[in-house]
Amino acid sequence: MDKEYKIISERLKFREIAEDDFDSIYNILKDKEIMYAWGHGFSKKETMEWIEKNRVRYKNEGYSYFSVFEKETKKFIGLIGPLIEGINGEKHIGVAYILDKRYWGFGYATEGVSACIKYAFDFLHVNKVIAEIRPENINSCRVAERVGMKIEGEFVKVYKGEEMLHLIYSILKEDRNE
Repeated sequence: MDKEYKIISERLKFREIAEDDFDSIYNILKDKEIMYAWGHGFSKKETMEWIEKNRVRYKNEGYSYFSVFEKETKKFIGLIGPLIEGINGEKHIGVAYILDKRYWGFGYATEGVSACIKYAFDFLHVNKVIAEIRPENINSCRVAERVGMKIEGEFVKVYKGEEMLHLIYSILKEDRNE
C-alpha cells in the first residue's frame, strides 16, 4: 500500500490506511467511549471489515478515512477523512473523524477536519461538505462549528436496527474562511 501522504496540515499528516495500521486502528475502534456514535466498540473482525470497507472506498471513490499522524512524533492519532454520505436518498461529501482519546482536547480534530474540508473543496471539487453528528456529541458539534459549519437539518440514521438522530452540519465553499 502506498504510504504517500495525501494531506499535510500544520501538525498532522494524512495517508491511506495501511495493513500495518491494524493494531493502532483496533485500539481506537474497540473503545466504546471513542465509538460512542456507533453505540459499541468494535471486535477484531469488525475492525478488519471496517478497514476493508475503507479500502473499497479508496478503489471506488479515491478517498475515505485517512490514518492520521502527528508530524513531529510520527505517532498515530486517529482517522479523519472525506466520505460519501447518504442522507434521505441523496449523496453528499462528508467529513468524519475518530481520534484516539489520548489526543482529545489538543485541537487535532479541528485541524484535521479543516484540512479535510480544504481537500474536498480543492481536490474533490465539491461546493459543499457536511458532517453527520449525534446531538449529544457536544464536542463534535463544537468542532463542526469551529471550522465554520452550521446546522442545516437533522435526520435519523439506522445502524444495526437502532434509530439514531443526527444533526447535519454543512459548509459551502464560498463561505470558507482560509
